[in-house]
Amino acid sequence: MKRLTKQQIQDLYAFTIKHFVEHYDLQTELVDHLANDIESIWQENPKLSFEEARDQSFKKFGVFGFMDVVEQRQKAMNKRYYKYLLSELKQWFSIPKIIITATLFVTFFTLLQTSYAKYFFFIIFGVLAIWTLFRSIQLNREFRKRKEISSKKWLLEELIFKQAGSIGIIFLSQFYNISMWSDVFISNTKLVLLTAAIFTLLYLVNYISFRVIPDKAEKILKTTYPEYSL
Repeated sequence: MKRLTKQQIQDLYAFTIKHFVEHYDLQTELVDHLANDIESIWQENPKLSFEEARDQSFKKFGVFGFMDVVEQRQKAMNKRYYKYLLSELKQWFSIPKIIITATLFVTFFTLLQTSYAKYFFFIIFGVLAIWTLFRSIQLNREFRKRKEISSKKWLLEELIFKQAGSIGIIFLSQFYNISMWSDVFISNTKLVLLTAAIFTLLYLVNYISFRVIPDKAEKILKTTYPEYSL
């Protein structure tokens, strides 16, 4: 039975890159699939060249090539990322961290019930907005430095260092809507409670996505990818 050579395996990696698969983990998954399929094709027709068997295997992916597989893998990895985030968030609602969470909530609620509630509203939002922008810039710089060290791109690594930035952009985009609602919020106790709860959750989610998860990146990536090394 014909087997792929090391050079042919490298050619398959180049082939996936040529077809717009950027992340090494996705490339490896596709190369493994193509390699197994090519060897199966050779069992039936050993006279085919490597390129002919490769193209025959690639056609099985359909009109859009690897795009569907990449999209499915991205969705799966996004779910994994948010699973990490949710796992970290749950810890802030259990002892002892729940004390910090409760203190944060009570502080926001108290400030939003004072006569200066509207000013505190914008201060709370402003501090979070500045933190979001600052950490987005920091994480992008750190991600670029990591790319200088390693030539390989990992999907989960990119999510860890760039997903937080996208969360920040979505958050900042709501500034106008929040400014329009502020007067309504501070005149209703139930809405003040809701606002304090939302701010508490926003602070926690931003802290986890911008600080906690990036700080644990090495551990998370090595657990996900045994072959990972920076």
